[in-house]
Amino acid sequence: MKRVPTREELRLWAEVLKSVAPRPGRTPPVIEEETPPTPAGPATAAAPGPMLAALTPSPAPKPKAARWEVDPIEPGRQRRISRERDPIDARLDLHGYGWFEAEDRLKGFVREAQARGHRAVLVITGKGSRGGGIIRDWAPTWLADASLRDVVAGVSQAHGRHGGEGALYVALKRKVET
Repeated sequence: MKRVPTREELRLWAEVLKSVAPRPGRTPPVIEEETPPTPAGPATAAAPGPMLAALTPSPAPKPKAARWEVDPIEPGRQRRISRERDPIDARLDLHGYGWFEAEDRLKGFVREAQARGHRAVLVITGKGSRGGGIIRDWAPTWLADASLRDVVAGVSQAHGRHGGEGALYVALKRKVET
């Protein structure tokens, strides 16, 4: 639970807001001056002042839509892939690609790998700069897409020698002959 700022903190915050200019295209927040408090009996609770009302937090934002998650690779199969007893048939390096380009490239690569009869591929996403990689974070979601459900059997983080946190093993389902 968040604590409510004191009157002194609100006064200082109002002073800070007066000393800065809003960014271009933004309007400054409206903070009304606080009226002097009127004496109230101990039994009555003070209503929040206009300044306090202006700075109270808005309701919590709606949670983000749940992203689809793909099943992990079966532990035995992942162990065989990481030890290269089951060969890594193909590799895709997504370094340098933008978000949309990486998604298209990844989905096309996985479909093509299955069509060629590959059973396991390595996707190198990179770790991202400053601890966060958008492609690394979104690749499992892209692989869980409904259009790839008949292609992808599972996804797991790669072993350190194959890229660790910046790479994924993708196990592919066998191609269904029609």
